[in-house]
Amino acid sequence: MYILLLWNDVIGIIKVGVGKESTSDKIEGKQMSAIYRNSPLPRYYQLKEIMRERVKSEEWKPGDLIPSERDLSEKYGISRMTARQAITDLVNEGLFYREQGKGTFVSQHKITQQLIRLTGFTEDIRARGQKPGSKVLSAEMFPADETTAEKLSIDPGTLIFRLQRLRLADDEPLAIELSQISFKGCERLLEEDLEQHSLYRLLETKYGIPLMEADQELEAGLASNEEAQLLKISISRPVLFTRRITYTERNQPIEYAKAVYCGNKYTFYTHLKRDQLMP
Repeated sequence: MYILLLWNDVIGIIKVGVGKESTSDKIEGKQMSAIYRNSPLPRYYQLKEIMRERVKSEEWKPGDLIPSERDLSEKYGISRMTARQAITDLVNEGLFYREQGKGTFVSQHKITQQLIRLTGFTEDIRARGQKPGSKVLSAEMFPADETTAEKLSIDPGTLIFRLQRLRLADDEPLAIELSQISFKGCERLLEEDLEQHSLYRLLETKYGIPLMEADQELEAGLASNEEAQLLKISISRPVLFTRRITYTERNQPIEYAKAVYCGNKYTFYTHLKRDQLMP
């Protein structure tokens, strides 16, 4: 009988029974580096763990082109179909991504945003130990359209502060963000340096506007030509669209924000609980 052990991401196989112990029966004391034909683990799974370890050990770094299916099949003595299955699984997990006509690459480390706390982009990036940055694409007073007016509970045509920024993590493009803000005196935001300062922190500390809660929607989609150019990704790459209404005191909406995030660099996280049935 075989038992599969997983400890600290180390795969091990032990054979339980009576008889002489062979080399293949011992627990492997290090990460997989070869594919074992007599292993109960499928070969594609063994290859997945080998490639995962290459990334974890930083032998393969974000942005690196990984070996082709042909190269992997020749190196490990497996079929190209087996290699393709292992690569596809890791693409689906987000560890790799494909570029048509170029090959398969190691994904950038993803930023995780919890969906249980109201935080700004700057807070999220700093919490990951990275350097946040912004490039202002436009900042202006702009008449609210019907959709924005409805979200902000104002009349259509009301002048609002409209800010579009390219958001960066360690100087790499991560998101395009459009913030539309309405409060008395919001035109003063035109004078602020919003490439160097957090918008949320300014609102709370300088303008005395507490940000209490928000409603946020997420939707998957494909990057447009303009979005792909700004985010430095290929056209029609998967992206995450978000829409957020942020409220101040008395449930008063103050911001309607829309953003486009690189799908291979950002993860949204939430913790869910199920209501318990009454006995």
